[in-house]
Amino acid sequence: MIMSNEIKTKINQLISQWPRGTVAVSSHLNASGFSYDLLTRYKQSGWLKSFGRGAYVLPGDRVEWPGAVYALQVQLGLNVHPGGKTALELKGYAHYLSQEQREVFLYAKPGLVLPTWFQGQRLGVDIITTRTNLFPPKSQEGFSEHKYKEFSMRVSAPERAAMEMLHLVPGKVGAEEAYLIMENLVSLRPAVVQRLLEICRSVKVKRFFMYMAEKHEHQWVSKLDLSKVDFGKGKRMIVAKGRLDKKYQITVPRETEGASE
Repeated sequence: MIMSNEIKTKINQLISQWPRGTVAVSSHLNASGFSYDLLTRYKQSGWLKSFGRGAYVLPGDRVEWPGAVYALQVQLGLNVHPGGKTALELKGYAHYLSQEQREVFLYAKPGLVLPTWFQGQRLGVDIITTRTNLFPPKSQEGFSEHKYKEFSMRVSAPERAAMEMLHLVPGKVGAEEAYLIMENLVSLRPAVVQRLLEICRSVKVKRFFMYMAEKHEHQWVSKLDLSKVDFGKGKRMIVAKGRLDKKYQITVPRETEGASE
């Protein structure tokens, strides 16, 4: 297909500005001056490659899950972020990773619909999206930027990620693995932990988080003011057939036997 110099100039500009390793969605490209017809011509000419409906990648470019999340956050403006165990892995806190298909934990507000092109099969991972009101939707507490290749994405800071991880115990995260990861969290920022505990909407998560932190005798615990935290009333069950921790009134795994009662 013969292309005009103007079209070639535009595609060269697009390619030069494209962060390597990322997906570009058609709505973002349209807003940048690239019509659907022009994108179709680029694809037919081999300048772009389809990545599912309404999404493109550069031919030969290796796009992994962070590059797809980047498009969700930056180009589509969706309130979704890597959190929980995945965010802790990115920060080097996880004990071990799967040797086969890796799980990626994303967190979003209830009702959020992700585009059809965003699929784990295309990205080589198992995407687990948790839509939850664990924290107020507009809360900006406990986030950080994670640099990856030529771009950055918004991820949970370790303090928030730890609570998000415990939110999925024991259904999608094993209690033993969560316990081992929590052991590594010796340098959490008490001011951030304090704010997150105060706004966290899950009594069970708050109790379980503090139980774990105290079990591991993390020094930052002494700097918290738990009188400002609503721990609710009544008992809560973390796991079935566990043992009752009398202080926090939660049923915890028997593997953690020996915690103060």
